[in-house]
Amino acid sequence: MKKIGLAVATFFGTGFLPMAPGTWASAFVALIVYFTPLSGAPFVVMAGITAAVFAFGIPAAGVCETHFGKKDPRPCVIDEVAGQLISLWLLPRQAGFYVAAFFLFRIFDIIKPFPVRKSESLPGGLGIMVDDVLAGLYVLALMQLARWLLTG
Repeated sequence: MKKIGLAVATFFGTGFLPMAPGTWASAFVALIVYFTPLSGAPFVVMAGITAAVFAFGIPAAGVCETHFGKKDPRPCVIDEVAGQLISLWLLPRQAGFYVAAFFLFRIFDIIKPFPVRKSESLPGGLGIMVDDVLAGLYVLALMQLARWLLTG
């Protein structure tokens, strides 16, 4: 069970990349969604996939925390997967929107505006996951506003 938890938490090894594993995980998610039928999937499908990532990510992140003996260890990137997925909800399959959502998500994940930073204090895997979900929701709102402003 520990191996499965670590595989999920590290997004199948992405978390072990030597530089910026969270950024790589976010980039991989954006590319996977863009280049697969997920980019045109109904909202309920994307929300369901994200909910599954979140649900499996909580215990997996907890396993990762226990394994590395520290809060939100660097190799744990499943939270970036969930947050990046949220930032891509409802976007048209246009590279500019995906690139903007990627960069905005990374910025919001790093600066952690209220209540994102506060959510990190939640226990275990929940605290790891929720801050990125909130960052993804901020980006979702901004991207939908931008989409509305740009496309009328």
